Amino acid sequence: MPAIKVENLSKSYLVGHNAARTERYTALRDVIARNARDLARKTRDMIHGRPIIQGDEVEEFWALKDVSFEVQHGETLGIIGRNGAGKSTLLKILSRITEPTKGRITLNGRVASLLEVGTGFHPELSGRENIYLNGAILGMCRGEIQRKFDEIVSFAEVEKFLDTPVKRYSSGMYVRLAFAVAAHLEPEILVVDEVLAVGDAQFQKKCLGKMGDVAHEGRTVLFVSHNMAALLGLCSRAILLDKGCQVHDGPAEDTVRRYIEMGKTDLGEKTWTDLNKAPGTDKVKLHAVRFVSDGTVTSDVEINKELNIEIDFWARRNGDHISTSIHLLDSMGVVVLASANMHSANLTRDDWFGRPHELGLYRTTCVIPANFLNQGRYSINVIVLTDITNAEVFEKEVLTFTVHETGAMRKEYSGVWIGVVRPKLAWSTDLIQPGMVG
Repeated sequence: MPAIKVENLSKSYLVGHNAARTERYTALRDVIARNARDLARKTRDMIHGRPIIQGDEVEEFWALKDVSFEVQHGETLGIIGRNGAGKSTLLKILSRITEPTKGRITLNGRVASLLEVGTGFHPELSGRENIYLNGAILGMCRGEIQRKFDEIVSFAEVEKFLDTPVKRYSSGMYVRLAFAVAAHLEPEILVVDEVLAVGDAQFQKKCLGKMGDVAHEGRTVLFVSHNMAALLGLCSRAILLDKGCQVHDGPAEDTVRRYIEMGKTDLGEKTWTDLNKAPGTDKVKLHAVRFVSDGTVTSDVEINKELNIEIDFWARRNGDHISTSIHLLDSMGVVVLASANMHSANLTRDDWFGRPHELGLYRTTCVIPANFLNQGRYSINVIVLTDITNAEVFEKEVLTFTVHETGAMRKEYSGVWIGVVRPKLAWSTDLIQPGMVG
C-alpha cells in the first residue's frame, strides 16, 4: 500500500475581474447594469455560504488539473515547476489545508508539513512554548515532544533564545526552529515547500542531511524546491507541473532536464524591438542578446571554437556609469561562473564602472575561449547595472546554447570527459633521475 495515492486531483478557484478597466469607453447604463449583476451575484454567494469574489466578472481558474501519482513508503519525491505551476496548491491539499475540487487523495501515515516559515507558531509565545504548541498541531502527544525536545533545540541552534518570544527571532532562527520541530517529531510523511531558501548554506546542508535521514528511516518525503542541485541530491524521482497539469513523472535527472528545457529558445539571438516592452528602467534598456561563434549567430557551438556573448543596450541618460554582467548556468540550473564588464583595473567604488556613457546604443561582448566548456547545454542570466548595488536589468536564462564535439573525442582520451570545464592545460614530463628505482 503506497504512502500517498493521488487520483485525478483538481483544484479550481474563482477569480474576479473588473471589466470596466479593460474597456476604453463605457456607457452609464452599462456601468449600472454591471454593478446590479455584481451585487446580485455577491448576494447569492453570501446566502449560499460561498466566498464573495471581488469584481464584476468571475473566471474559473484551475490551479491543478487531473494530477495522479503514487509515492511509496520511504520514497523521496521532488515536485518542480515554475511559479504558478500548482506546486504549493498540491502540497496544501496533501496537508489537508485546502480541499480539492475534484479527485481523491489517500494518505497512509501521519503528515507533518512545513509549507511556510513558522506555520503554526504564535509570535507572542517563546521558542520553548512554540515547540510544544507546534508539536501538538502536528498531532504529537506531550511525551513524544519531551523525548525529542533536546534534539530539536540542538538542531535549531536557538538554545540562548529558547525563552524569548519568537516574534523577536530573525527569519533564519524562525525557519531553523520550524524545520526542527517538523523533522524531529517522527511523521510518516514529511512535506517541505521551499523553506530552505531562507536558511544559510550550513543550515541548508544540515536540513538536506536530516531529510535524507528521514527517508532512510523508511519515512516519505515530498520536497518542493527551485534548487535543482539540492533536489537531485535528495530525490531519485520527481514530478514536473506546468500550469496545473502534470507533464512528466520519472527519474529526477530526466525531470529536471525537461524542466530546464521548458520555455527556452533554440535561437541564438533575442531582440526587444519595442523599447517600452524591453527589460530595464529609465536609465538603461536591454535591446538584444546573441551568441556569435565563427562569425555566425548560433546556439550550437563547437567545442574548439570561441563563443562571443554580445549584449546590446540603450543608455537613456547622459553620464550614467553602466556595467554588464553574466551568469553562466549548466543544464541543471547551477551557476558555473559569473563575469562582469570591469573597465578599470583599479577596482575602487568610484571607477568600478569606468567612463560615463552618453545617450545611445552600446554593445558589450564577453568572450568564452575555445576548448574551455565541456559538452552540454548552458544558459545565461544577463545583468545590467548603473552602480554596484542596483541592477537595472536582471533577465534570467535569456538564451540557451549547446557545446558539442566537432568529431571524434580527443585522441588522448577515449572516454566521456567529466566536469563542466575541460580546458587544454599545459602539461610536461621530464626525467629527473635516470636508472632503476631502488
